[in-house]
Amino acid sequence: MKRMVFSVLVDNIPGVLSRVTGLFSRRGYNIDSLTVGETENSKFSRMTITVTGETLTLEQIEKQLAKLEDVEEIIELEDEESVTRELVLVKVQADRTERQGIIAISNIFRAKVVDVSMDSMMLELTGNQAKLDKFINLLDGYKVLELVRTGITGLARG
Repeated sequence: MKRMVFSVLVDNIPGVLSRVTGLFSRRGYNIDSLTVGETENSKFSRMTITVTGETLTLEQIEKQLAKLEDVEEIIELEDEESVTRELVLVKVQADRTERQGIIAISNIFRAKVVDVSMDSMMLELTGNQAKLDKFINLLDGYKVLELVRTGITGLARG
């Protein structure tokens, strides 16, 4: 199995997201991660779509995406030739005795404490998937109350 990240420039009009995701669901393909946002030109949005599958399946997905009339450009974001990032917010149960340990882990990864209450802390971290996975694994000794990840977004280098 191979993972591919597609950066897809689409027309910024109603229904585009539905048409793109419909292509995946009609063919039984799973989307691992999907982020969408307007570009520097308000006429376009950029979708970053992460999928996992066999090489032939991934090539077929790219060809099918290219056939959609609202798709302007498709770029494969390869690891060495692109910069990708993801954001994670983690709410951790933390009383006074646990806070210092959580802050120490956060400092190692340069995570930010964005909210503190009497019995919990919320942490924010941005980075590549491997960094986020390692951070979450180090929090294993603490009770994670909630966790959310944005999904990958990225641009080709150069």
